[in-house]
Amino acid sequence: MSERVVPAAARQRRRPTKQGVVLSEELIVETAMRLIEEHGADALSVRRLGRALGADPSSLYRYFRHADDLMLAVADELIGRTLRAWRPTGDWRADLRDLGLRMHAGALAHPRAAVLSAHRVTGRTYEIQAVETILGILRGAGFPDAEAVRVYHAFVDQALAYGALDSANTALPRAARDAEADVWRATYARLPATSHPHIAATARHLVASMRGSSYPAALDLLLTAAEARLAPRRAGTRPVGD
Repeated sequence: MSERVVPAAARQRRRPTKQGVVLSEELIVETAMRLIEEHGADALSVRRLGRALGADPSSLYRYFRHADDLMLAVADELIGRTLRAWRPTGDWRADLRDLGLRMHAGALAHPRAAVLSAHRVTGRTYEIQAVETILGILRGAGFPDAEAVRVYHAFVDQALAYGALDSANTALPRAARDAEADVWRATYARLPATSHPHIAATARHLVASMRGSSYPAALDLLLTAAEARLAPRRAGTRPVGD
């Protein structure tokens, strides 16, 4: 794509596409997300998108400057889908836990898009809303500004990293996923205690745990650590390490 994007007020296509659909930024992003899940990063070409939309590929330049501009819009839409499904309760820890789990689930629902976009900073509507919301939760809980940013940074990076990690695993063929998961039973669970005492002692737990994501446990550990940092401040003292 090029740099010929049309201002938002002038973007509306007056005539429907060959498939009888009126183009919009939302429709293009939705179609791009579907194609990414089917074809990976190669889906973000004007020719492929044009065919899927039944539109002249050049018409996409009215909405996005180039493929990376569209990728940022896809990344922002993933954030938006999480925010639209999430409702705060006023309990900062419960709210962040629910938000984190929804972010992770949203990545797994669109694994290829999540892998491609997890490292991006969009500067768009939903990302800005997410940053404002999470910082508001933390500041409202009593975290000082610098600490709120520290926890925000760890929380978001953890959710995005696990989303990309687990999405990459989900995107593998089913046979490959099953074969890798079976390594814990077929290899680790059979290692002798004489040479690998710690693995042998915990083998049954490894087999049970390693097949699934550790994100919920990691999220709880992060929130527990954040809560431990907050408690002394609420008591009027400084946390250890300050």
